[in-house]
Formats: sequence, C-alpha cells, structure tokens
Amino acid sequence: MTRKRRVFDISVPDDGPDLGPELTPVPSAEAPARRGPMASAISENAEALQARKSALETIREENDNLAHEFVSLREAGHVVQLIPLEDVHTYMLVRDRIPGDDLELAELVTSIKDVGLSNPIRVMPRPDGTGYELVQGFRRLSAYRELSEGDASYATIPALIMPGEPDIAGLYRRMVDENVIRKDLSFAEMAYAAQNYAADPSTDATDLSDAVAALFQSAPYSKRSYIKNFAYLLEMLGKTLLYPTAIPRALGVTLAREIKERPEIIGQIKADLKDWDGRSIQQEIEVLRKYTGQDAPEQEVAGTPKAKAKPADGRTKTTFHIQSRAGQVKCTAGPGRLEIKVNRDFSSIERARLERAIASLIDGLA
Repeated sequence: MTRKRRVFDISVPDDGPDLGPELTPVPSAEAPARRGPMASAISENAEALQARKSALETIREENDNLAHEFVSLREAGHVVQLIPLEDVHTYMLVRDRIPGDDLELAELVTSIKDVGLSNPIRVMPRPDGTGYELVQGFRRLSAYRELSEGDASYATIPALIMPGEPDIAGLYRRMVDENVIRKDLSFAEMAYAAQNYAADPSTDATDLSDAVAALFQSAPYSKRSYIKNFAYLLEMLGKTLLYPTAIPRALGVTLAREIKERPEIIGQIKADLKDWDGRSIQQEIEVLRKYTGQDAPEQEVAGTPKAKAKPADGRTKTTFHIQSRAGQVKCTAGPGRLEIKVNRDFSSIERARLERAIASLIDGLA
C-alpha cells in the first residue's frame, strides 16, 4: 500500500510581515558572521602556521647570536679546543724548567689519568703555520705525551688558542707568571728563566737586570735581588751543580756574595764536586754550605719562606732527595710516616722481596 505524500502550498512574502517597529528584528553590527567548520579549520591552521613561523624565527635569531658569541670567544682564546699533541711545539721559548728529572711528573700523570686535565694548556699559532707554539703548560704537555705512548685517547690535549702575533716578551712573562703565582718555581729556575730571556734576541732586555725587571715586575725588590744572586751563582757554578733547584734561598744568596768577594772559592767548590756523580742533594748542599760558614742544616725549601711555624701539635715534616741506581728519589718523613717516590713500579716486585726490603729499611733506622 502506497502512502500518499501531502503537499502544501505556502506563500512567504519577500519582505515578511509588518510586525511593527517594536517586533521587527534589527541586525547587530557586533554579531560575528557564522562560518562553516571547513572555514574555521583553515583559519586555525593558518594561525598555527604563523605562530610556528614566529617561533622558528626567534630560535634562528638566538642561534645566530650564540654562534657569533662562540666565534668571538674562540677567536679571543677563551674556548677550549682539542689539538693533536704532534702539532704542539716548544721552539720559540726556552722553558723556565732547568733540564733534569722531574720527580713530580709521575704524580701529574696519575692525576690526569684518574680525574682528567683540570687546566688546559695555552698555545699560540706559529707564524709559519706549522701547528702551535706552547705558552703555558709544559709539564701538562709532558704528562700527556707520556700517557699517549700507551693510550691513543691522549693523542689530543685540551688547549686554549691565544690570538694575535707572537710577542716573545709577553710569552716569556706568561710562562713565568703562571709558575710563580702557583709558587712552583725555585729561585734557581727563576734565575734560569731570566738568563734565557736576556739571551733571547727577540726580547728588549740588554742584560740580566732588564730581564729580571721584565719577568718579575710584580715581585718585591728583595725577591728580584735574590733572583739576580742565583743567576750569578748559576753563571759561576751552573755546570758543576747537580741539584741547583734544591738550594735554599738563604744559602744561594750567601754563597753568591761569598763568590763575589772571594772568587778563588769557585775553583775549590768545583774541585770538591768533581767526579762525584753519585752524590745526594744533601751532600752537595753541605759542600756549598762549607764555603759560607753556615754550619746548621737549613730546613728551608728552595723558593719558599725561610722558616715555617710548627703545627700546634708539634709535628714536623722533612723532605729531601737522594740519588739511587733507580734514579732520583724523593723522600718525605714525618711522625709515623715515611713516603718514598721514585720512577719505578713497586707493584711488579714480588711481595716477599718487597717485605724483606722494607723490614731491612725499618730495622736499619731503629
């Protein structure tokens, strides 16, 4: 059965009925135009794209600023960079370390191996373009070179690359200042640095006094005077002495003055030390002291104040060096403690043999 659909004819006036002024609706200018869902989605997507574009522009601007700042800091020598050891040279400056065994180097090697390098070296590009010239950090460089022999991870070293043309006088000053500030140089080494500075034709120093004044500007007059005396001592006895860095300040200054007043003792000192290759530091110092009239042993360590107050508990510590078949040995003795440092791996020695040697040492001191 088919159901019939009803059709109604309704006529709607074009203008609508006249409802009067009170009932006729008035269009509002503030009412937003109605949009379909597609138009809303397009509008929202456009707003999101614009916000994303603004964020990317802000990030790009920040990155550009950071990049410019990084380049500026790197060019100023404030950014640590890894450079190959083989590119670091030590030709332009004569180091302030007197040639010889460095007993502290083994400690630095161990420290770098355990905790890393806390202070990068400083270098400067060489004028000929062949790598870098070392300015500061000779011992750190030496330690890395020793470590690199058995571990390729130490083939590069953290460094700050200084800008500008090499200024030889300024480089010497930087090299010396670092060690003097850390109180790491003896008076003999400071004198050695001054001698090299005076002898370098690239500097303005005409004599030792000029060199000392240029390198140790911040030092008091008394200290500069001590350095000059040690320089004179090295000039007179340098090749004769095995342990110039161990000479206490007072002994070195007094001996230099004695040599100036009595030049004949130079030959006597050389005769006393001639062919005595196996002498210890203490033995050499005793020979030098004999020509100054200083009979009492000095506890002063080279490069430090003459006397140190004893701790409140009365404990003292003595440090000295001796020569052995294994090389130079650093010994530190104190209450209940005896420390021996030498370039040798004691862990490779058979335990029974090591025990017998230590027992013999202790029994010999009883």
